Amino acid sequence: MSVPPKTKMTAEEFVVWAECQPGRHELVDGEVFVQAAERIAHAKAKLAVFVALQDAVRRASAPCHVLPDGMAVRVDATTVFEPDAQLYCGPELPPDTMLIETPLIVVDALSPSTGRNDALGKLVGYFRIESVAHYLIVDPDSPLVIHHRRGEGSDILTRVIHDGDITLDPPGLVFPLSALYGEAR
Repeated sequence: MSVPPKTKMTAEEFVVWAECQPGRHELVDGEVFVQAAERIAHAKAKLAVFVALQDAVRRASAPCHVLPDGMAVRVDATTVFEPDAQLYCGPELPPDTMLIETPLIVVDALSPSTGRNDALGKLVGYFRIESVAHYLIVDPDSPLVIHHRRGEGSDILTRVIHDGDITLDPPGLVFPLSALYGEAR
């Protein structure tokens, strides 16, 4: 496990530093935080979200690109999050890109150690990014997705999804909750 630096960093300094570190990290107000180890349920939830988004993009023929965890999102000059999945639209970014500037959809799977931050701190942070239209919080242990969507002005509209479809417009994607959890749950 890496030891976070004691000095504060900018987003650019963090991305360069994090590239050479084992494990996952995030930057909040210039301070580095090490991400906790993951459970299998968390890893499976991340994969299911990635596949569901990728399939929805293909079905809709949307000009969008889905990225798994490992890609950083700049919130501001001193804050960088690493969502569990994300989607951006438009031209494909260069292969050496490390910092996504304009995500449209960001997704985090809840974990015991970060659930409160995902539900509160990241919610506020992600919606400070003008391009973010949707923030999904996925429960890896039971069929539950909290869908936060940008509304008019500074409004954030929230829908708790236990069954049915997840609709992400823009960019016009739809997939069933069962794509994340399977039919048997």
